[in-house]
Amino acid sequence: MKRTTLAPMVCQAAICTGLWLVGPASTFAGARPPQPATEDQFAGSVSCRQCHERFYELWAPSHHGLAMQPYTAGFARTCLTAQPEAVSIGSFSYRVDIEGREGAMVENGPEGRKRYEIVHVLGGKNVYYFLTPYERGRLQTLPLAYDVHQKQWFDTAASGVRHFPGVESDAPVHWTDPLYTFNTSCYTCHVSQLSRNYDLDTDTYHTEWAEPGINCEACHGPGEAHVKLYQRAEETGVEPNDLGLISTHTFSAEQMNSMCNSCHAKMSPITASFTPGERYFDHFDLVTLENRDFYPDGRDLGENYTMTSWRMSPCAKGGQLDCMHCHTSSGRYRFREPAQANNACLPCHQSRVDAVAAHSHHEPVDGGPTCVSCHMPMTRFAHMNRTDHSMRPPVPAATLKYESDNACNLCHQDQDAAWAQQQVKEWGMVTRQKQYLQLADYVDQARRQNWSNLDQILAYVQRKDRDEVFAGSLIRLLRACDSDEKWIVLVKVLENDPSPLVRAAAVEALDGSPTAASFRALVGAANDEYRLVRVRAAAALAAVPLERYQGAYQAQVGRATNELMASLHALPDDYTSHYNLGNIYMERRDHEKALDAYQTAVKLRPDFMPPHVNMAFVYNATGDNDKAEASFRKALVLDPNSPIVHLNLGMLLGELKRPKEAEQAFRAALKADPNSAAAAYNLGVLIAEDRSEESLKWCRQAFRLRPNDGKYGYTYAFFLHQRGQTTRAVAVLEGIVNRKVPYGDAYALLGSIYLQRGDRQKAIGVYRAAQANERLDPRARSAFEAMVLRLQQ
Repeated sequence: MKRTTLAPMVCQAAICTGLWLVGPASTFAGARPPQPATEDQFAGSVSCRQCHERFYELWAPSHHGLAMQPYTAGFARTCLTAQPEAVSIGSFSYRVDIEGREGAMVENGPEGRKRYEIVHVLGGKNVYYFLTPYERGRLQTLPLAYDVHQKQWFDTAASGVRHFPGVESDAPVHWTDPLYTFNTSCYTCHVSQLSRNYDLDTDTYHTEWAEPGINCEACHGPGEAHVKLYQRAEETGVEPNDLGLISTHTFSAEQMNSMCNSCHAKMSPITASFTPGERYFDHFDLVTLENRDFYPDGRDLGENYTMTSWRMSPCAKGGQLDCMHCHTSSGRYRFREPAQANNACLPCHQSRVDAVAAHSHHEPVDGGPTCVSCHMPMTRFAHMNRTDHSMRPPVPAATLKYESDNACNLCHQDQDAAWAQQQVKEWGMVTRQKQYLQLADYVDQARRQNWSNLDQILAYVQRKDRDEVFAGSLIRLLRACDSDEKWIVLVKVLENDPSPLVRAAAVEALDGSPTAASFRALVGAANDEYRLVRVRAAAALAAVPLERYQGAYQAQVGRATNELMASLHALPDDYTSHYNLGNIYMERRDHEKALDAYQTAVKLRPDFMPPHVNMAFVYNATGDNDKAEASFRKALVLDPNSPIVHLNLGMLLGELKRPKEAEQAFRAALKADPNSAAAAYNLGVLIAEDRSEESLKWCRQAFRLRPNDGKYGYTYAFFLHQRGQTTRAVAVLEGIVNRKVPYGDAYALLGSIYLQRGDRQKAIGVYRAAQANERLDPRARSAFEAMVLRLQQ
């Protein structure tokens, strides 16, 4: 018997989503790539003022116009209040000094007193954040922020701690962490026409921008040609045929939403630039409910920046509603006046607006409730107010089960969710809640890798009326499911679903699929209409050399691969890009380049554990097992309780003939994750010679955890047969055959047992079943066909 061989983290690690690891969402909104234009094409917002004075006056003081601004003494006098007492963070205390001409944040700690100059101010709708010059050209977000509504200073990082139901809360991020670096995490959504100017060799920024805030040209593109055209028109009296810039008046709803959501989304860029008017999924991937910043029902737990919930909205799904229906281009809400509040839902919902009391079961009173009170309730996280853009009705049953917010209790704070659920029952709305609760249950189960309702999940993601976000989320979560039933469904979804988000999720979930149908579907996806799907397909096909494709297939996979490599080089300061690049090179067995990419990822993010693990696999593949072991040990320093690192370290130690240490590592993996079938299997095999009963226990556990992995069932049956428990072994093997599990050794062992018993016909039946199993390797099926012929002679 052989132990499982070492496998890259991309295949086994729970912390990675397969080959493709999306960078962690920043503390701020998604940062879109800069627009591809040279400096002399931009004219600046001042050039717009002469002709568009009224709009300029609306824009300049808006939250878009002031998304970032220089810190001044005048700003401090107008917008801030004095800090009454220092804020303690660990062994340090912080106090702002805003009395003089220059603002600063003063740190007192074990190393003495340090003063950090405040040079820029970020935000202002709910919170002001403050930036200071930091090492190697960075602009760093200082540790204290200012709550605009409560007029108080607070610990930025502590406010962003997520409290996950039933799970230990995450730890605050130190203010010097790259997640709080402006250049890295929050750049182009707060300034206009930015050039990051990052030097990877020196890990240094020389970041520049044309204007702070979001200016006119951020949405309309370079304006110099427009200005010149209309200057000429004024001189000649001839109106130009072309505006000379991007006109959003002609945008479809999808184009308008894509433009806004290039910032207002938790996403990851896949290109180096985005121009308004282009399609969202040609430039970005979107984080969905696989991320625990969402409750299982899709409500916000952490900060998610609107787009994901927006795409769950029945109104948005209609394809006609865009952001500008409710918001102006400067970010103001159009229906702020109480008398106009319900006009936000017109003209589509005229009948309900006219009968709002009957529809809402609340009599209208001054100040509310309004349509958005129930359908877009406001919640608060990290001192920031955010509204639920999914526009779904309140579901108190989800609050009772998953602790997510519901609109009823946000207003009726003196009551609990059970009371709210009772009201819903009395109004006869329980049935409507069931559809939302069922989807939440699917997400919750998939997150916990409970596949008892796998058939229902697989059926749902194929439905024509499936919700795009829930379907994509479930498909991403299916990566952790070991059932072969998923493959055919994922192929169908990839080939038929209209959403590029869902198709891209299907591509990711098909990565590693053993079936020919999956491979054909992935090759087809390399020619998908959307770039997101194409680059994910190229990543999934990275292990197959380009020369193995024929004709047009080689060309389309080649083009998609070029797009993938451009995507991975688009953000040179993004450590996950280098990690993913390392995975591509490792798939191609280009070990030198893989190591270089992983080492760069570690350089940019020393506490990021996955590249240390995958470097160990590269070292192992090249025979440098001392370095492989050292890399695993380093990974364990970063995450002492990682089951995947303990597991793979155990396999390496076993390979190095150090069984006692290997056993310790496997037991540590099982302590960290009692449901690790691989650790149970390897431990069972390792101790089989001298502790047969315990070995059998672990092999049984591996089989119980993953009954459709033929290796585990075969091994369990092998040891049962070896120990004289042949009847039990036959039962296990017959189950494998009946479920058509593609593992040839199981068929061979069962056939040999029947032959030993003198039951030739049963043996022939087993070999015929193997011959007919299309999931088995063709060579194995041919071998079983030959065995049948030999037995029939």
